Amino acid sequence: MMNDSLFSLVCAGEIFELKAELNSDKKEKKKEAVKKVIASMTVGKDVSALFPDVVNCMQTDNLELKKLVYLYLMNYAKSQPDMAIMAVNTFVKDCEDPNPLIRALAVRTMGCIRVDKITEYLCEPLRKCLKDEDPYVRKTAAVCVAKLHDINAQLVEDQGFLDTLKDLISDSNPMVVANAVAALSEIAESHPNSNLLDLNPQTINKLLTALNECTEWGQIFILDCLANYTPRDDRESQSICERVTPRLSHANSAVVLSAVKVLMKFMEMLPKDLDYYGTLLKKLAPPLVTLLSAEPELQYVALRNINLIVQRRPEILKHEMKVFFVKYNDPIYVKLEKLDIMIRLASQANIAQVLAELKEYATEVDVDFVRKAVRAIGRCAIKVEQSAERCVSTLLDLIQTKVNYVVQEAIVVIKDIFRKYPNKYESVIATLCENLDSLDEPEARAAMIWIVGEYAERIDNADELLESFLEGFHDESTQVQLQLLTAIVKLFLKKPTETQELVQQVLSLATQDSDNPDLRDRGYIYWRLLSTDPVAAKEVVLAEKPLISEETDLIEPTLLEELICHIGTLASVYHKPPSAFVEGSRGVQHKRLPGSSVESPDTGSAAGVSEAPPAVIPSQGDLLGDLLNLDLTPPTTTGPPPPSSGMQMGAMDLLGGGLDSLVGYLHSTVWLPAMKAKGLEISGTFARRAGVIQMEMTLTNKAMSVMTDFAIQFNRNSFGLAPAGPLQVLTPLSPNQSIEVTLPLNTVGPVMKMEPLNNLQVAVKNNIDVFYFSCQYPISMLFVEDGKMERQVFLATWKDIPNDNESQFQIKDCHLNSDAASNKLQGSNIFTIAKRTVEGQDMLYQSMKLTNGIWVLAELRVQAGNPNYTISLKCRAPEVSQCVFQSYEAVLKN
Repeated sequence: MMNDSLFSLVCAGEIFELKAELNSDKKEKKKEAVKKVIASMTVGKDVSALFPDVVNCMQTDNLELKKLVYLYLMNYAKSQPDMAIMAVNTFVKDCEDPNPLIRALAVRTMGCIRVDKITEYLCEPLRKCLKDEDPYVRKTAAVCVAKLHDINAQLVEDQGFLDTLKDLISDSNPMVVANAVAALSEIAESHPNSNLLDLNPQTINKLLTALNECTEWGQIFILDCLANYTPRDDRESQSICERVTPRLSHANSAVVLSAVKVLMKFMEMLPKDLDYYGTLLKKLAPPLVTLLSAEPELQYVALRNINLIVQRRPEILKHEMKVFFVKYNDPIYVKLEKLDIMIRLASQANIAQVLAELKEYATEVDVDFVRKAVRAIGRCAIKVEQSAERCVSTLLDLIQTKVNYVVQEAIVVIKDIFRKYPNKYESVIATLCENLDSLDEPEARAAMIWIVGEYAERIDNADELLESFLEGFHDESTQVQLQLLTAIVKLFLKKPTETQELVQQVLSLATQDSDNPDLRDRGYIYWRLLSTDPVAAKEVVLAEKPLISEETDLIEPTLLEELICHIGTLASVYHKPPSAFVEGSRGVQHKRLPGSSVESPDTGSAAGVSEAPPAVIPSQGDLLGDLLNLDLTPPTTTGPPPPSSGMQMGAMDLLGGGLDSLVGYLHSTVWLPAMKAKGLEISGTFARRAGVIQMEMTLTNKAMSVMTDFAIQFNRNSFGLAPAGPLQVLTPLSPNQSIEVTLPLNTVGPVMKMEPLNNLQVAVKNNIDVFYFSCQYPISMLFVEDGKMERQVFLATWKDIPNDNESQFQIKDCHLNSDAASNKLQGSNIFTIAKRTVEGQDMLYQSMKLTNGIWVLAELRVQAGNPNYTISLKCRAPEVSQCVFQSYEAVLKN
């Protein structure tokens, strides 16, 4: 033990004395001198001048002295790399010392000296230590490989240390196994596609055997490794679960959470009707409950993990509601987290005791906690329908307390209850209106305005109430202004004769006197609706509203799956994937719970990174969306029906080549006949050249007058296609004259799902009128040039996309071999990732990427001599599969 008095002994002027003592022949004097040096180093004094003298002290049999010298060496080697080479011979010698503690100490220090110059000299000693007869040396050497890999990855691979590390997984000593797993996991994180940890049933059995005998941190390393394994079937999954379950009773909470992570993942493979499944659910509850008896910081980490678990499997803790009741001395962060879990576990069976607790919480002194408690009562009403009446009654009791922030929160949640249960609890509106003057928070004011506007026909003085808000319109927040605008328009549609002046006043305030673009846009929409078609306005503004969902704050299922795979890590506390807070993408893997396996182009296990799911194409919008986008008078006649997809695709002409080749070219099709457009005929096609989508049109004037002032606009469409610039018709179009125009397109326009998906609605304006037509574009025009996926990423993504998203099609009468087909498809940005031949059948694995980030994966089967191909398509947005198949057919048959 180092004496505290040493820290006061060393002064700047004593360096010379220390030098003499370090070179003394007396061992005790030398040891005391090194202690003084380390003491000075610890308090931040620079003793690097003593480097050669301290290194000379390495030549000793005294273990304590050697440890001190190695500590000094680790600290100063980086600043004195040239002198650090002096220590290499001693390392080599110490790695062959008869004492295993010295051998381990030498190899540990080697790993901590991050100096490139001496790294290559340390390979031979490390190789010997990895095969040392003493397990303590071997386990230390295993960790040293990971440290060396971080300094010089290529050197470690060239020296074969990774293979030696893999061999250590079969070591007879459990701690060596644990450290080998930890080292390989660390290396694998920085090289996600390396497949270093090749897990198979034999390896898993060795890890499970070592699990029972190694230290607690060794167990965590092994459990985290097990969590990355996907069992072959439910029997193997059950076997692993049975052997991991005893870890749930471990004293270390990190071991418990790692075990829970493994069990949560492998439970996905177990049939729910299995007896063991029910037993496992019961076994998971007690350890999680026990974690809540720890200190507050640990409780918080446990609660954040439990929050994820109950979202995935609420049945685990459905009988443990009482342990989540808040204690008076809980810190606020624990209270809020417990409250959240209580709502998630609320059910018809326990709602009475939950409401009683929440009502108590609403009388606490902590304002944030009280607000959350009041909101929780509203969430209970929405989640458990049978409790809604009791919840509303509780909220009314709280409103009667006249505590300002309680009243405001209660009004906000009652608005949500009205949305969930329309025409059921409107009798409480009178009580709410009594508290109108006390509302000063924007959210509460907006909620109250919504209630008055929604139920204006039941409130006699609704116009007076809304007019009182209107007096300070410009001082209100945007949220309140928007709500007030909508509420007064609703009132006008319900009571038009009494409120005409009021609606004109609010429309004027929102449009002419406001500089907020959102408010102005909404004001103009309402103004136009009311002035042109009051019936349509009523249908839009007073439309029946969808009921709000039970849980609006549930984590998105794909993210939840990933977070379950990260239980016990920082990701499970943040409730964010590691990629969201780990700088750079290096070493971050997207994990998923196990699903059913699929045929893949590779026989290895999928260790690649899954692609993040692209944004799903939104559903078709309502009339307001169309008005916002297409500022043109509605057509009196509908456009001609679009030509059949078979005709279009059959006419597709593809030219092979590089980026400058013409991709997705269609022979010209008449889109707008002259008889339907007052003499203007438009025919055209689509093309992709050098990565730019183009709409190529021929405009023909078959009328008797000159046509000028051409303009074009697209309606919202599935992929956001929009003109990249104005329609350039530079000269007037004379009678019987034709002109060819190329319009470049981009994909940054508004999106709305169309039927069919590749349908495009176009409006063309000239000096005569506005004309409308529909056309269909080949989806291959949207395949981008960087659509080639890495092989491992392809495999992982194929497995990650659900089997329900897979579509299979037949391409008939195609006479190309697999290589010719692959080359032809590449001209349309459909890239071949891998090729396999099975029993005379060529299987091409291909990827393509659409402009909106959606990836489509394909497996094309080509049998020699058989003109019929089979294609399987997988995509996160399966609605695109039909159009992609049509593109394949058109490309291959042309």
